[in-house]
Amino acid sequence: MKIVQEVLLINRGSFEESQEWTVIQNEIRNAIQLIVYPPGALNFTINPTSHGNGVKPIKNACMIALKENFGWQLETKITYATRSPGRVDATKRLNGDLFALEWETGNISSSHRAVNKLVLGLLRKVFLGTALVLPSRKLYPYLTDRIGNYEELEPYFDVWRSVNINEGFLAIFVVEHDQVDSSVPQITKGTDGRALI
Repeated sequence: MKIVQEVLLINRGSFEESQEWTVIQNEIRNAIQLIVYPPGALNFTINPTSHGNGVKPIKNACMIALKENFGWQLETKITYATRSPGRVDATKRLNGDLFALEWETGNISSSHRAVNKLVLGLLRKVFLGTALVLPSRKLYPYLTDRIGNYEELEPYFDVWRSVNINEGFLAIFVVEHDQVDSSVPQITKGTDGRALI
């Protein structure tokens, strides 16, 4: 799988220049690039059936790579609100601080919740930095119907950029298939994420 765009949605303070971000960025890039399909392939090919492919196996492949290759913790429970906004897909501990990553698998409303969860963690100083992974508009038509995607979320970026914080970092990684081929099987919800790396 390839990354077609990286956007720094929030970049306050010096985290972007830090060695920690260099390491985290490389780990996220490597975990995404390790995702292949069909299993055993050298790249990520998707069946171009409209809304025909599952999303969670793709996310799970990235999560497995982050955990097994780079020591990330998955499904981290975070308490930083009166009512918990839910677990974070993956976190990495950096000298006592947390970096949090979410991979979007729901609809556009879910994408908004994911960004809000990350931004709230920045506001409450629970996260040193954060990242969100979203499919591109080119990948979107082949995934579960109404999946959140970069182009649909982009019009709201100014809302999050205007958050009043002195320190905070939120990067967005936009992912896409390497090629399409109607002869490869569709990715079903039951596909093992481990098979995709």
